[in-house]
Amino acid sequence: MPAVSVAARCAAGAPANEVAEDLFGFLRVLSDGTVLRSPAGPVFCPTTFPGTHPSVQWKEAVYDKAKNLRVRMYKPTPAPTASAGEQKLPVLVHFHGGGFCLGSCTWANVHEFCLRLAADAGAVVLSAGYRLAPEHRLPAAFDDGVGFMRWLRDQSVAASAADGWLTEAADFRRVFVTGDSAGGTIAHHLAVRAGSGSSAAEPGLVTVRGYVLFMPFFGGVRRTASEAECPEEAFPNLDLVDRFWRLSLPAGATRDHPAANPFGPDSPNLGSVDFPPVLVVVGGLDLIRDRTVDYAERLAAMGKPVELAEFAGKPHGFYLHEPGSEATVELIQTVARFVDGCCAITASEAAA
Repeated sequence: MPAVSVAARCAAGAPANEVAEDLFGFLRVLSDGTVLRSPAGPVFCPTTFPGTHPSVQWKEAVYDKAKNLRVRMYKPTPAPTASAGEQKLPVLVHFHGGGFCLGSCTWANVHEFCLRLAADAGAVVLSAGYRLAPEHRLPAAFDDGVGFMRWLRDQSVAASAADGWLTEAADFRRVFVTGDSAGGTIAHHLAVRAGSGSSAAEPGLVTVRGYVLFMPFFGGVRRTASEAECPEEAFPNLDLVDRFWRLSLPAGATRDHPAANPFGPDSPNLGSVDFPPVLVVVGGLDLIRDRTVDYAERLAAMGKPVELAEFAGKPHGFYLHEPGSEATVELIQTVARFVDGCCAITASEAAA
């Protein structure tokens, strides 16, 4: 579908009744399928967050030129050096949220969270962009996640293609895939593809040790209690979530589509998936809370290595809106402990 700026379309005098979907004026879909995206950031993405951190370096690169997909890379300073015998750092691949329709690794709140994650978890963080709906409906975002992991493998083995800024600090044998909201859903689908053998093994040094799902964006036709009881003033509320699914799922699909509902009628059997350890984060006030808890409990019942961390009284994506809060500090500490625990298990297994 063609995409033009809001300013250009409004200058042409587009009548208001052409708008079929409107997300905060930032994304509009007209009745003829035209997609209008505002060049300005949405009001809920503050520009006042710090753009730097005293103990983190960052840079941006293109990982898929054909699709113009970018990655922001963060590493604590000083970086470990092989000459000093220092151990390289674990790698946290991160996918942003936004209902598959909004968001960017360049948004100030995502950038600030990744700065803090790199600094406080002591890890290299790779914040990868992906194609957005409705221009690119699911499973495009999942495919881009696979494409990024392929790029990461190339970095681990191809000296000519590798970015030395990254490789000097990154331990590609200690990789974790993380994601916020829709990004957490991407992480889930990458875990399923890898654990079911549907993603062909490729040469490379990358080993995924675990997955971290920050309030994953799951859906379903049947409403849960936390969805049905969600107040209209909440962000996101049920109306917004439904609009995200209408715009991102394949045309004609319901919220029970496998892209949305991990336990839908056509979804793969997760019991046969080989999951590494999974950390699932949930907010007590999140309208998707019940689905997230159900997801973790079902995986646990299947014998999967899953850990659930609930932050009582916290809404969806609180760590993006209050990056300096005690809860966000606790969240990053929880992630750091999870990473350290997975790496310790790996080390003990290697020693045995």
